[in-house]
Amino acid sequence: MQIDQAEQVKSYLLELQNSVENKLTSTDPSIDHKEDQWKRKEGGGGKTLSFTNGQIIEKGGINFSDVSGNKLPKTATQNRPELEGASFRGMGVSVVFHPDNPFIPTTHANVRYFEARKEDQTLCWWFGGGFDLTPYYPFKEDVVEWHQKAKSTCDPFGEGLYLKLKKWCDEYFYLPHRNETRGVGGIFFDDFCEGGFDSSFSFMQSVGKSFQDAYFSILERRKEIPFTNKEKDFQKYRRGRYAEFNLVYDRGTHFGLQSKGRTESILMSMPPEVSWVYGFTPRKNSPEDNLYQNYLHPTDWLEIE
Repeated sequence: MQIDQAEQVKSYLLELQNSVENKLTSTDPSIDHKEDQWKRKEGGGGKTLSFTNGQIIEKGGINFSDVSGNKLPKTATQNRPELEGASFRGMGVSVVFHPDNPFIPTTHANVRYFEARKEDQTLCWWFGGGFDLTPYYPFKEDVVEWHQKAKSTCDPFGEGLYLKLKKWCDEYFYLPHRNETRGVGGIFFDDFCEGGFDSSFSFMQSVGKSFQDAYFSILERRKEIPFTNKEKDFQKYRRGRYAEFNLVYDRGTHFGLQSKGRTESILMSMPPEVSWVYGFTPRKNSPEDNLYQNYLHPTDWLEIE
């Protein structure tokens, strides 16, 4: 594994950050935008793009980071105990959009690359990432389209890969204390090095492109739907689940904090306004109940199993 391969990934990640920014600002041109270049004392740095008060996106972020250190944090060695104590370099782009309109889903995407060097100088590398969708007032056609795009992303890289990564996503974005998934899933992968570097890198790039195509298609379709305070209040309540997951379970959040990353950038994913209501139960057969009954558990959206 040559260092220029890491630089190749870095170049792509910066291009991806720029591409997502351009799509967002062309779709929501009045959105407030802040760019923050930062450095990390222990090694590396990044660029945070923060967005607020748009006509469509209430809060969003597109983060690039490239950090290094002498010892991998525990969250990065859960599945690779042999790398405990290894030096590392990790880079990635994370995207989170919290729309104002409750009929547009919240979304999250991430693509990342890691290198770890053991004491004997053996170098290990792997990719990770995925994209997932968190609707409040879901439309089945949106969810099916989302998963069709996910499957078309996976199919060139191996038979059955979509089902494997979908299952991983369903299991990862699950809140045990609520007994529900965070949303309707998508794909999730980690420790990915199948087919060698070039194939794995191509898969990461395909994930980045497919996410943009899939999400902005849904956003355009739903952005004009009128909503009331009732729908907005339910959106804020459901955003609480998003906050709970990110703070309690998310490995990316834990890695960032454990590696002494930039807290403002790590917590970029948090929703702008959230509410918790004690003992809330949606009215039976209501649009809110539809979410609970039909969307917050693993589902074979493409009917292929």
